[in-house]
Amino acid sequence: METDLIIAAIDKIHQKANQALVHKDANDFVSHFDDSLNYTDAAGASLSKKQLLTSLERSFRNIKSYQTSHYRIKSTEEDGIFTEKIARKSILIKPNLLLFSKKHTIQTEEINHWKNINGDWKIIAVEIVLEEKY
Repeated sequence: METDLIIAAIDKIHQKANQALVHKDANDFVSHFDDSLNYTDAAGASLSKKQLLTSLERSFRNIKSYQTSHYRIKSTEEDGIFTEKIARKSILIKPNLLLFSKKHTIQTEEINHWKNINGDWKIIAVEIVLEEKY
């Protein structure tokens, strides 16, 4: 039962985070991460919360629209850490020339590590284990 309550709380946070991406609100998106965040991208580069925020802000400037969805592949809870593997599909529409746009699709598998900090679930680590762009 405890795991169901955790999943319900985290699903609400995912919905808010997805909306932040759709609205291209980098500050709102990173508010779901703990300040000690360790974000590892698909190339193996590690980013802090501040670096992730800067990267998102830069990316959002070049995007006309952003759509995203995800589903949970599996999850576990151990020693106060909730770990989930999710599959995410994002569709980005970017300007191309003056009147045209180009569609970019990014599919990822990511492992998120969550911790309840002062009553709020925060992501403490993210590892992008697979990324496909087309």
